[in-house]
Amino acid sequence: MIGLLRKLYHERNRRKTENIRKKNINQYLTQGRVAWTTGYWEYRQDEIKKAIANASWNDVAVKNTGVGLDERIIEFPWIINHLRREASELLDAGSTLNHDYILDHPLLAQKKLSICTYNPEMPSFTERRISYVYDDLRHLPFRDQHFDEAVCISTLEHIDMDNSMYGYDIPNEAQAQVKSYDYLKVVAELNRVLKPGGLLLVTVPYGKHEAHGFFQQMDAEMIGRLADTLQPFGSLELTFFKYLKEGWSRATQQECNDAESYNPHTGKGLKNDGAAHSRAICCIEFTKRP
Repeated sequence: MIGLLRKLYHERNRRKTENIRKKNINQYLTQGRVAWTTGYWEYRQDEIKKAIANASWNDVAVKNTGVGLDERIIEFPWIINHLRREASELLDAGSTLNHDYILDHPLLAQKKLSICTYNPEMPSFTERRISYVYDDLRHLPFRDQHFDEAVCISTLEHIDMDNSMYGYDIPNEAQAQVKSYDYLKVVAELNRVLKPGGLLLVTVPYGKHEAHGFFQQMDAEMIGRLADTLQPFGSLELTFFKYLKEGWSRATQQECNDAESYNPHTGKGLKNDGAAHSRAICCIEFTKRP
C-alpha cells in the first residue's frame, strides 16, 4: 500500500512538472521568444534534445536553425556528430556535458566519461559511473596519453577571466579587459593527455575580440595561435557557424570575423536579431598523429 501511494505521489508530481514546462514554453513562444525569459530554458532543452537525437544532423547542411537560441543548439549536435561511434575513454574539460538530457544520448552512454572542472557543481551523476575531478584545466591531473577523446565546449574563453560567478578566483581586474592567452595552456594540456590517434573537439565564441569580464570572444589571431599549438602534432579542421535573425547557419571564417556577442548579464551587444549570446562560433576538430 505504501509503495502504491509513493508511486501515485511521484506520478502526480511528474504531471505537475510537465504541465508547468508546457505552460512556460507556451509563454516563451507567444511573448516573442525573448532569450533568458520564462520558458526559454525549457524550450532550449527540448530543441537541443531533438537536434542531438537527429541521426541525419549534418553540420555542412546547417541553415537557419535555432532562431533565438544560443550556440548550444549547434555545439551539442556538432559534438555528438563528430565523436567516434565506439566505446572510448572521454574527457569533458569544462563540464559542459553535465546535463541528464545530454548524458542520456546512447553514444555518450557507451563512453567512459571523466569530467574535469574547477569546482563541484550540482547536479552530478555519479550513479552513471561518471568520474568527477576538480582542478585547473591549465594543469590537468591526468597522465600523458590517457584519453581516446576529449571535448572542450565553450570553456577556453573563460580561462583567466573573471569567473567568480562559477566559484573561481577573480583574476587581476585589468587582466579581464585585455587578451589573455592562458587558453593555450589548456590546449597544450588536452593534447598531452590525448592518446596517439586520439580526437579533440573544441568550440569557442568567435568574431571580434571582446572582453566581457567572465569570458573573452576569440578573434582570428587567437584561433591562429590555437591552431599553431596543435598542428605540429596532427591534423586540424575548423568549422564556423554564424547567427543571423533567421537563425544559425554554416559560414566561412571571413563571414564571421566581425561577429559581436550579446552579454545577457550586462546588455552589451544587444540587437534586434534575437541573438541569445554568441553570434558566431568556431568548432575545432583535431586528430592527434598516431
